[in-house]
Amino acid sequence: MRLGFLGAIALLLGAAAANAQDAPEFTPESVRAHVTFLADDLLEGRQTGTRGYDIAANYVAAQFAALGLTPAGDDGNWMQAVPLREARLDGTPIFTLTVGGETIRREHGQDVLMGPSLAEARQTVEAPLVFVGYGLDRPDLGFDDYAGLDVEGAIVVTVSGFPVGTPSELGAHLGREKATMAEARGAIGMIQVRSRSDMERLPWERIIQLGYGDRPSLSWVGPDGTPFDRAPGIRTGAFLGQPLSERLFAGAPQSLEQILDVAAQEGGKPRGFALDATARIERNSTWHDIDSANVVAMLPGSDPALADEYVLMTAHLDGLGVRDAGPDDDENADLIRNGAMDNAAGVATMIEVARALTESGERPRRPILFAALTGEEDGLLGSDYLARNPVVEEGEVVAVVNFDMPVLLYDFTDVVAFGAENSSLGPIVAEAANSVDVTLAPDPIPEEGVFTRSDHYRFVQQGVPAVFLATGFSNGGGEIFQNFLATHYHQPSDDLALPFNWEAGAKFAAVNYRIVRAIADADTRPLWYQDNFFGDEFAPDAPRAPAP
Repeated sequence: MRLGFLGAIALLLGAAAANAQDAPEFTPESVRAHVTFLADDLLEGRQTGTRGYDIAANYVAAQFAALGLTPAGDDGNWMQAVPLREARLDGTPIFTLTVGGETIRREHGQDVLMGPSLAEARQTVEAPLVFVGYGLDRPDLGFDDYAGLDVEGAIVVTVSGFPVGTPSELGAHLGREKATMAEARGAIGMIQVRSRSDMERLPWERIIQLGYGDRPSLSWVGPDGTPFDRAPGIRTGAFLGQPLSERLFAGAPQSLEQILDVAAQEGGKPRGFALDATARIERNSTWHDIDSANVVAMLPGSDPALADEYVLMTAHLDGLGVRDAGPDDDENADLIRNGAMDNAAGVATMIEVARALTESGERPRRPILFAALTGEEDGLLGSDYLARNPVVEEGEVVAVVNFDMPVLLYDFTDVVAFGAENSSLGPIVAEAANSVDVTLAPDPIPEEGVFTRSDHYRFVQQGVPAVFLATGFSNGGGEIFQNFLATHYHQPSDDLALPFNWEAGAKFAAVNYRIVRAIADADTRPLWYQDNFFGDEFAPDAPRAPAP
């Protein structure tokens, strides 16, 4: 008998409930053991391309082997090699701004930040400036910031973020695509000025403290030796602080203050105009090729009819390593960014879900892939490489469940399921959460653009439905979560001295187990909802589920 959509969902949810009753036990001690090893000082923060990362990768591979999983990397091994190129600044970049005949010269770090180039070791770029509002070029979606503007050969100036009130996942996606939009219009560079909300959320002093301006650039390298670049025509760029941003708009049709007033309004879209200004960016870069690897394993499915439909679990294994000593650090300062929460906790979750799947007494119907990924902190590189270089030969990945930085500092009573509303994964996630008395909550921090900032998104861009769970803000979690972001995120204090709630770690693994198990056992693969932006954008020809 052919079931309708609602009937299929009912069966799917029934399978999820049955699996919830039979789910293996998750213990706080097991989660703690993995985090304790992966966040130890001896691994020195697990930075991509370092010995500490390789030790962590071998640990994960050993865990997979002990569970009886099948190696799914290169040549029957656990590792999928990811060739990478790293670029670092050579000397101090110079930014020269000429506005209305006045020339202003700043060095990198003096109210302007400029990263290294992966394409040009020695670079000088000078071009006129054109302000393009938010820099969003999707008239079909109501964003037409380039209307009436000629930016051929120019450096475009954009306001950070996206219009207030734009759905967070759509806005985050469009915000990440600004460079490709500018390239398509003929621009050769981008300069960003900051919205007020961005300045409030992350003050300039905090950006400098976090060392964002001095981090190397990395990309994976193709077979021809060329580093992958989503917008190679955008040759250069800069990130301006408030004083220099104000100088840039001196004598312009609108001041920076007026522009930011518009941007702060609900739906506000500052209109663009040519600037009586040019910018010259001079920078030198050094390159270094490094090797790192994704750790990939597979649990075969039990249903031959579904053998080519893989469910993929991902968690990034890399961290930020050891930071440089600052002028205020004494000789005993802790400089190791251990990444206990970000993302030893996520990797521990994945290992424990893998353990539960192997010990459940019944293999899932679909095969399941497990991938501990490299290079997330450098631009989702390991996931992008895996998404474009799949390890399955004749099959395909039909869903992704990602684990990244669960904040395990409190007994969470809700979770945020980024991406769940885009596809038929949504009911699965809701039922899995409810089975352990956890509710689903909407995105509490839409301004952060979380949906585009973790590894699952590279698979979304390949047309695969995905979900990424975060611990929610109920039961006092909001204050704790926000304090973690403000105080410990990407800092040496993200270590084992934090007051971990290991019981929360076990609960988080239990929720995710139920999600993965239900996806793997469902009669129908997850489908994008009808008229969903991400499905239409990245999988226009794929079948659809009726929107709820």
